Amino acid sequence: MLVDALFSSYIRYRLKRIELYRDFPVECQQKVWLGLIQEGRNTLYGEQFGFKSIKTTQEFVKVVPLNDYSTLEPFITKCLTGEPNVLWPGTTRWFAKSSGTTGSSIKTLPITKDSLEHNHYAGGKDLLACYHHNFPNRKLYSKKHLILGGSNNLQTIDQQTIIADLSAIIIDNLPFWTEFRRVPDKQIVLHSDWEEKLERMARSSIQEDIAILAGVPSWMTLFIQKVLQHSGKQTLAQVWPNLELYIHGGMDLGPYQANLDRLMGNPSMKYIESYNSSEGYFGLQDGGAGEGLLLLSDSAVYYEFIPMSSFEGIHSPHVHSLEMVQPGIEYALVISTNAGLWRYIIGDTITFVSTYPYRFKVTGRTAHYINAFGEKAVVMHFEKALARWIHEFDIAIENYTVAPYFLLNRGIGGHEWAIEFVNEVSLKPHMVERLDEIMGELNSDYSTKRTKNMNIQPLKISVLRSGTFVDWMKKKGKFGGQHKIPRVQNNRQLIDELRAISSN
Repeated sequence: MLVDALFSSYIRYRLKRIELYRDFPVECQQKVWLGLIQEGRNTLYGEQFGFKSIKTTQEFVKVVPLNDYSTLEPFITKCLTGEPNVLWPGTTRWFAKSSGTTGSSIKTLPITKDSLEHNHYAGGKDLLACYHHNFPNRKLYSKKHLILGGSNNLQTIDQQTIIADLSAIIIDNLPFWTEFRRVPDKQIVLHSDWEEKLERMARSSIQEDIAILAGVPSWMTLFIQKVLQHSGKQTLAQVWPNLELYIHGGMDLGPYQANLDRLMGNPSMKYIESYNSSEGYFGLQDGGAGEGLLLLSDSAVYYEFIPMSSFEGIHSPHVHSLEMVQPGIEYALVISTNAGLWRYIIGDTITFVSTYPYRFKVTGRTAHYINAFGEKAVVMHFEKALARWIHEFDIAIENYTVAPYFLLNRGIGGHEWAIEFVNEVSLKPHMVERLDEIMGELNSDYSTKRTKNMNIQPLKISVLRSGTFVDWMKKKGKFGGQHKIPRVQNNRQLIDELRAISSN
């Protein structure tokens, strides 16, 4: 069809851009930094830290402090009240609601027109360009696509400021011509009641010809179940025969893929990962699933990296530029963006799998780890272990979290996994032992401290009743949108709350 032919022509233009920042990432980063510092020099923040006198990235790092949400919040508050030229030129109208997975407080992160156009939308276009290049002659662009996003809530400060999930802001500001291809109607997609929205989205999209799905794996699983329930079909392939692409992000796909494969019912289904957070669009899968995400070095984000071995938050002594990073080392991600986030520690950790091109994997959160017994276990260890375990035993899960347990009388303890399975599972001792073994294979510190039960005791699995995680999220006001369950906690608060809900 004409739309596919036009898109194919447009793709060739996007590919040249992608090749440029893939092959010349350091040069692109220098250009991005220069553009950001020039735009920010007349803002309140830029004047406070002397952007006009900064000539090099070395001076930038020396003069401008590292920030987290608490240090930028006073500036963001000014933006929320409509004050112009605070963090970025002009008045900021949109703010992404992000509670993250590290606490209950809501963060409101600025989203500017520039950041939407030159970062979030640019990343999405580049992802589709890479997909089209890797799988040529696709016909999916003449068909429909469905984004499972959050809701739009008008801020009460004034009638111009909008606070919503990032996905809702993206949907609400898409060009008019994309509305012909997106389903369902915007009023349904942006509906504030998440449960009712899932029902309405499922019912209204059953008769559409959908080729692309996008959303967080845990919520997409719930949505697909609604679609199958209302359609009376067994798999999505029976509902949408032309469905071929699922764009995912926000959490590791591994623990969910077996269940998604079953629900999709299409062995040719393509899974493509993107890294688009409330703070910015940072990476996309331009190759195979195991090759990592290509760093978007020319999408209005200047990156810095703090080695986790010396991470001390905004007081971290060592901060590296892109050309200084090395594969295999875990870094906390620091960004400066055209949304006005300056040297902002976003809380995510990444590890590069290659340089030139710079490809990386998201490994977890700076606050998400277990080191109760010196094992230094991060989110990536648990995700990989669980993915291998459920594959070996042909198990499907709905959700999980991990925390330490303590034998206080002996001063030792171990790891407790709280898992909600899709179907009833009869756990045998050898199955639990196998998960323990896999953890040791992935984390040498864990393996060493498990030797003869000296420091770490055997792993335990607590089976939660169906619906436990959903009930917990409802109780916390985090049901729907882009909210995610903390996978790993170094304390027992979350897991104890889940067990209490499950027992009730």
